[in-house]
Amino acid sequence: MTRVAMLGLGGMGTPMAANLLGAGLDTVVWNRHPEPARALADRGAEVAADPADAVRRADVAVTMVTDAAVVRAIAVDQGMLAALPAGAVWAQMSTIGVAETGRLAELVAAERPDVTLVDAPVAGSRGPAEQGRLVVLASGPDQARERVAPVFDAVGQRTLWLGPTGAGSRLKLVNNLLLAFVNEGVAAAVALGDTLGLDRDTVREALGGSPLVSPWAAEKLGRIVRDEHDAQYALALALKDVELALREAPPGSFPAGEALAAEWRHAVDQGLGGDDLTVVTRVLGSGATRRP
Repeated sequence: MTRVAMLGLGGMGTPMAANLLGAGLDTVVWNRHPEPARALADRGAEVAADPADAVRRADVAVTMVTDAAVVRAIAVDQGMLAALPAGAVWAQMSTIGVAETGRLAELVAAERPDVTLVDAPVAGSRGPAEQGRLVVLASGPDQARERVAPVFDAVGQRTLWLGPTGAGSRLKLVNNLLLAFVNEGVAAAVALGDTLGLDRDTVREALGGSPLVSPWAAEKLGRIVRDEHDAQYALALALKDVELALREAPPGSFPAGEALAAEWRHAVDQGLGGDDLTVVTRVLGSGATRRP
C-alpha cells in the first residue's frame, strides 16, 4: 500500500488528506497548527510531530502550503528533504511559481538525487478539493507516474502530465490568471448593476443562464449576490498567484493584469485578504459604499 505524507492542512490540504484516507491510502499528516491534524486522526490518519517525522517511511510526500517560503522552510529548515527515504517521490502541489520550482529542482538534484521531485499544482478551489474533483497539473520524470497515481487519483478527477518538471507550475499560472479575470468580470458586472440601481437577484437571474457564465463563475455570482465571502480561495492567495504570473513576463506585457493586481492589492490593504476573492465586489463601483 502506498504510504503518503501530507504536509499542510489548510483549506486545500485538509480535504485532500481526507480524500486520501477515503481512498484507503496509509496517510500521515502534519500541520504547523495541530488542530486540523487532530481532526484527521479521528478519521484514521497518523499525526506526525514534525515534517521530518512525517516523511521518514513515506512513498510519496505531498506539500500543500501557502507559498514558496513555507515550502522551503519545511523542506530545508525542518528537515523534510533530508528525512525522505531513498526512492521516495516528493509531490510539490503548492502554487509557488516557475522560478522557485526551478530552484527546488536544483536543490533536490544537488542534495537528494535519490528522491524524485514531481511538480504538481492543482486547478480548483476548496469545493472541488472536498469533492475530489481537482485537476492535477503534473510534470516530472515519466518513471514517477505510477508511483504517484494512487495519490493523484484520490484527490483529483483527472491528471494532466505536461512534460519536464516546471511545466505544471507554468500551466498553473495560466489557469490562475484566467480565473482572476473571470472573477473580476463577475464582480464588476454585479458592482455595475449596483451602480445602475439594479436588483442583484435580477442580475443573477439574467446572467446565470448566459453562455458566458461557466459553472464556476455562476457559483461565484451567487455568492456575490448573497454577499457571502467566506474563503473558498482567499483574495490574498489569489493576488499572490496573479503576481507570480506577472513576474514571469517583462513589465508592461499584461497591463490589464497589472491593473487587476493593483486593485486587488488595494482591497487586501483594506483588510479583505482573508475573504474569498469575490469580495473585490466591495471595492468596485457603488459596492464600496453600499456594502461596506
